[in-house]
Formats: sequence, structure tokens, C-alpha cells
Amino acid sequence: MAIKNLLPLAFLALANYSTMIMAQGSDCAPGGTFDLSKWKLQLPIGSNGSPDSVSASDLQGCDGYKSEYFFTSLDDGSLVMKVPGSTATSACVTTPNSEHCRTELREDSPSKWSPSDPTNRLFGDLIVKQIKDDRVVVGQIHIDGSISTKPVCELYYSSKGDLTMGVNRCRTCGQNTFKIGHIPVGQRFTYEIRYESNTLSVSINGQDFQKLDTFDLGSPDSYFKAGNYNQGDCPTEVHFFGIRVSH
Repeated sequence: MAIKNLLPLAFLALANYSTMIMAQGSDCAPGGTFDLSKWKLQLPIGSNGSPDSVSASDLQGCDGYKSEYFFTSLDDGSLVMKVPGSTATSACVTTPNSEHCRTELREDSPSKWSPSDPTNRLFGDLIVKQIKDDRVVVGQIHIDGSISTKPVCELYYSSKGDLTMGVNRCRTCGQNTFKIGHIPVGQRFTYEIRYESNTLSVSINGQDFQKLDTFDLGSPDSYFKAGNYNQGDCPTEVHFFGIRVSH
């Protein structure tokens, strides 16, 4: 199993996990505290249909990218991702294939992988600090862009604390939604999404994995995303204490 790390830079030599963020507390840019070398950042600002993105190299170091939408919290040391609302309520912009704004990390190394591989896992440790309406996607698997503009699945967290997973029925279809759990707003929790050996599953707070039907998707090449993909009109704020990806 190949391991890829996202750890505070001072602890990289000790890492046994892949792609992990751990809170350290810093007034630097997130790249001064966290190794963001395997990700690129997608933002809710830029021009309509062409939001800004930040490469892994530009995220690195204490002088790397930071903004009001992407920063390290001085209060809890977490990696904070904020979205100001929707296009109807703010000046945020969306990607060409979405109506919703996001501040989200997109896996970039590897840029894609096969669901038939034995290990493809995304772990998140987080708090949804601000959500007043609708839902926010805190983790997802997306189909490779050469195949489809659709996600494989999206993990939704609602303003009532409900966790659901939307799974696309095919590469051009809409989603079926599965109930996953409930976490009160403002309470810290963990999730792990796996799409390996052609099986999609999810676990909340280390509980048993729930296997999910992938219908007619046919195991397309995919990649992970994690962050704050706002589905509503009000501002949302998500604090990540840990992110880990394993292949």
C-alpha cells in the first residue's frame, strides 16, 4: 500500500499515515503548518464559471496562500475553510458544472485512481462550525474529468446535524441518498470513505462501515475531495483537525 502524507512539516519523518492534517495552531498560512503538497485548492472567488484555484506549490510554507476563506485557526489550530454563501446571496463564483460555491481541497497527487485498487480511503476529523440552512458537502469522491462531470458520491452534513451520502446512479445520472448518521451542529466527528476493491463504504466516528450501492457507475477512475462545498444560501465554516488519504 502506497502512503502519501499531509502532516505538519515537523512531523513528516514520523508519519505512518497518508495525507494527514493535524492541528498545531499557527498564524502562518496553512501551508506553514500543514503539508499540502498532494492537494490543490479550489476557491469561491474569481470569475463566473472560472473560480480561482491554488496549486500545491503555492500553498507551501508560512508565506503560502491564505485568505479569509482559507486559513489556520488561532483558536483551535485547525484548517479552516469558509464559503460566503451562494451566488444569490454573495459574490461567490462556481465551477462550470455546479450551481454551488466551494472552498475545497482536490486530490492532485495522484490526480486519479481506480476503484478496483485494494486501498482508496479518505479520512476526515472536523467540526462544522457555521451552517444555517440546507447542507454542506464535507467529503466526496469525484469521477475523473475525462470520463464524467459527476461525482461518485458526496457526504452531506445538514443544518440539523444529519449526515447523508448521495451516490450517483450512473455516470450521467442523479443521486440516491442514504442515511449515514447524526452529529449535532458544532460537535466534532470523524468520517472515513472507502472506494476500494470495487466497493463503496462509509464510517462515522469509527463505527462499522456501511456498504453503499454504486448502481450502474461501473467503477470509473476517480479522486477524493474534502472541505466546504456549500449547498445553501448562508455562509458556512468547516474546521478540519485531520485529513488522511491512503492508496
